[in-house]
Amino acid sequence: MFGIFLFLTYYLQETLGFSPVMAGVAFLPMVGVIIVSANLGNIVLLPRIGPRWLVAPGMLAAAAGLAWLTRIGVHSSYAADVLPPLLLASTGLGLVMSPSINTGTAGVAPSDAGAASAMVNTGQQVGGSIGTSLLNTMAASAAASYLASHLSPRLMIGGHPAPALAEMAQVHSYTTAFWWAAGMFAGGSVLAALLFRRAAPAAPATEQAHAQ
Repeated sequence: MFGIFLFLTYYLQETLGFSPVMAGVAFLPMVGVIIVSANLGNIVLLPRIGPRWLVAPGMLAAAAGLAWLTRIGVHSSYAADVLPPLLLASTGLGLVMSPSINTGTAGVAPSDAGAASAMVNTGQQVGGSIGTSLLNTMAASAAASYLASHLSPRLMIGGHPAPALAEMAQVHSYTTAFWWAAGMFAGGSVLAALLFRRAAPAAPATEQAHAQ
């Protein structure tokens, strides 16, 4: 999710010419879909089918949405090329995050609830930080490689790459990051299918049951 926010913000503002405010508005549908899918998954589906059949398919949906985003180009439009894959990825993210957090803190004694919640949140923040750093490094390398392989004297202006070439290199870096993120989601889907429990999460433990 952090990667989507980072690279789509760059793309919307630097390539499509959105203002900062309009770029923020462009993410509102993503937030709305995450709210709906997270509540649907956590309240309706999780107690019935357990986390495995929510998190694994959710990661696949997010992977598909990110793979779809790799089709963006210099002259793409928000409504046709950005919004549909963004909504698909958002649906998957909602099915991943809320059930995962619920499962990560399920069955914990009330006295340990704070520590369990903190561990889950720390895992999210560390993963988001490392993942964003890795994706940013991959994107920068992809842009440099693209420029190196396409640069020629006729595409140089004042000793710098022509604006059109630089813009294409930027878009290539974004799509490369989206491909890597899609691969990470696909790998996460396999791990979720193997490691998550089938049953619904255990009910919160009481202090009396914990003592017994």
